[in-house]
Amino acid sequence: MGPLKDKAGDLVPGTLDMLVLKALARGSRHGYGVAEWIRQTSQEALRVEEGALYPALHRLQLRGFLAAAWGTSENNRRAKYYSLTARGRKHLEAEAEHWRQLFAAIARVMQST
Repeated sequence: MGPLKDKAGDLVPGTLDMLVLKALARGSRHGYGVAEWIRQTSQEALRVEEGALYPALHRLQLRGFLAAAWGTSENNRRAKYYSLTARGRKHLEAEAEHWRQLFAAIARVMQST
C-alpha cells in the first residue's frame, strides 16, 4: 500500500486529478499515455484504470484545466491528446503545495514520540 492508496488499492480521493495534471505538465499526451506515465513514474505502485481516467480527463477539461485536440498516436491511430492550460497549471501548483503541507503534517505526527 502506497501513500496515495487506501487498503483496497484505490487512490485516495482527490489524488487522481492532481496526478493527471502532473502527467500533462511537461506536454500533451493521450489518455493511455497519461496512465502509462503515472504507472511508470510511480514504479508500478499506481495504476489508473480507464474507468477512472477518462471521466477525470473529461471533468478536468470541463473545469478549464485541460485542452484537447485530436491527433495521431505513435501506433498511427486517432487519439485525443490533452494538454494543460494556464488555469490547469495554476491549479496543479496549488494542489501540489496543499499535498506537500499535508504530507509534512502527517510526517510530524508519525515521527512524534
